[in-house]
Amino acid sequence: MLHDLAGTWWAWVVLGFALGVLEILAPGYIFLGFAIGAVLTGILVGIGIPAGLPALILIFAVASVAAWLILRRTMGVRQGQVKIWDRDINDNP
Repeated sequence: MLHDLAGTWWAWVVLGFALGVLEILAPGYIFLGFAIGAVLTGILVGIGIPAGLPALILIFAVASVAAWLILRRTMGVRQGQVKIWDRDINDNP
């Protein structure tokens, strides 16, 4: 039963979209890499990559880390960029 769920492409895509919704609810680019990794794993399973559950988890992990690194490079703080705080959150306006 678990092997059938791991080999079903739509389960990975649904997991990816659920993680995407979680990213919207808790923003910060935390879950977006995992969401992209799950969708990519679903696409690979849909194409017909013959892999068992351990291999799919490895594919998911590698795709998630790669997506996170790409997101970090494109959307993260640029080199030399400094966040300047102009007011304290505890000061009342």
